Amino acid sequence: MRTRLLPLLIVLMAGVLLALGVPLGVITAGVEQQKVVVDRIDDAARFASLAQFVTARPSADAGSKTPEEDERLATLRAELTRYEELYGIRAGVFYRDRTPMAAAPQDLTVPTGGEGAQAFSEALAGRRSHDPHQIWPWDDAGRIPVASPVIRDGDVVAVVVTDSPTGRMRARILHGWLLIAAGECAAMLVAVAAAFRLTGWVLRPVRVLDAASHDIATGRMNARVAATAGPPELRRLARSFNEMADHVEDVLEQQRAFVADASHQLRNPLSALLLRIELLALELPEGNEEIASVRTEGKRLARVLDDLLDLALAEHAAADLQLTDVAALAAERVDAWRPLAEDKGVRLAYEGRPAVTGWADPVALSSALDAVVDNALKFTPAGEPVAVAVTPDGERVTITVADRGPGLAEDELARIGDRFWRSGRHQNVSGSGLGLSITRTLLAAGGATIAYAPHPPHGLTVTVSVPRSAP
Repeated sequence: MRTRLLPLLIVLMAGVLLALGVPLGVITAGVEQQKVVVDRIDDAARFASLAQFVTARPSADAGSKTPEEDERLATLRAELTRYEELYGIRAGVFYRDRTPMAAAPQDLTVPTGGEGAQAFSEALAGRRSHDPHQIWPWDDAGRIPVASPVIRDGDVVAVVVTDSPTGRMRARILHGWLLIAAGECAAMLVAVAAAFRLTGWVLRPVRVLDAASHDIATGRMNARVAATAGPPELRRLARSFNEMADHVEDVLEQQRAFVADASHQLRNPLSALLLRIELLALELPEGNEEIASVRTEGKRLARVLDDLLDLALAEHAAADLQLTDVAALAAERVDAWRPLAEDKGVRLAYEGRPAVTGWADPVALSSALDAVVDNALKFTPAGEPVAVAVTPDGERVTITVADRGPGLAEDELARIGDRFWRSGRHQNVSGSGLGLSITRTLLAAGGATIAYAPHPPHGLTVTVSVPRSAP
């Protein structure tokens, strides 16, 4: 859930930071350019103050001194030259007819198009030129033209024009942008860290609830949630979950207690009833079919009560997990069942590895294997094999019991292990329909699983899986 929530928060935070950073970058560029423009306006005003008292036009040869060239014109030219040499900014004073009064470099002319020409025209009208368009760091050829009128006796007699390079200004803008980007990255890192903490704070109770729900679903009914972390709504949900789990556990405990008590209490009258049946059979002729049928049903009822009591105890007992040699345990159970298999004419054999360890409750696993092997021997005809194998499978240890009985259909495989369920084809085989249910309950308490699959060409394969690592 965090992987879905974090990208959404990060995208939103990135959008907010971009919405703040882009305008700030534009403002930074505008401020830097405005500083340059204001500085050029001041320089142009100073040159205009020198040029407004120059009355003599320079001669056609701009490089030579003429008698008509007065001292102020020489001073203006010297100032423009030093200005160009010092700052690298081209500047010039031009008469209304665009002929130069003084310029540095000397071949500087009034632009005939673009912003320079527009600025010159505005200065001729007695106005300072408008601010030029914004120069960005990638505008290598961008320049800033500024024009200011030279006014004498209320008339515009000349125009001061400056044409500034933008390399240093673009470098300052780029430096400012880098600082903004660094600040944005730092803010993004802080925001991501805060998002991690926030999502962790919000989702931690959800993960705990999910883990507790999984524990309860797998049979660990004592799982609860500490309602001390997270938002108030999730803490309230945790308390409600604990109350629900308490009620469910109480109901299941009452159900188990009822089954156990009922099984236990019914055994005494059933035992008395079976005893009276045996006494009654002594007074009837030998081989009476009705007495034999009643005796059989009574024993079947006693077996059902025993299985119900075992099921109630299995659901109530906690698993005692130990590091167990599963292969040795399986081989031992095969040896224990071999006499019965030989009596039925079934070839029961262990074919797995000699030693494979896993974490299991030895008693519960032994009982489960007994139920599975007993079930296989019941349905395997004489002369057919029943194979038991133990193999490691990654993080699990699998115990497979494969028989050559009639097997089950696909729809029957989905129901096997349900309480009191038996295939319609096997109703004549002794049993209560609770053996595999007890097996599943015993295995689930220790984190083990049981699965069923066909064993081609006919038969059933039962796979018991236990973890190899400690829970």
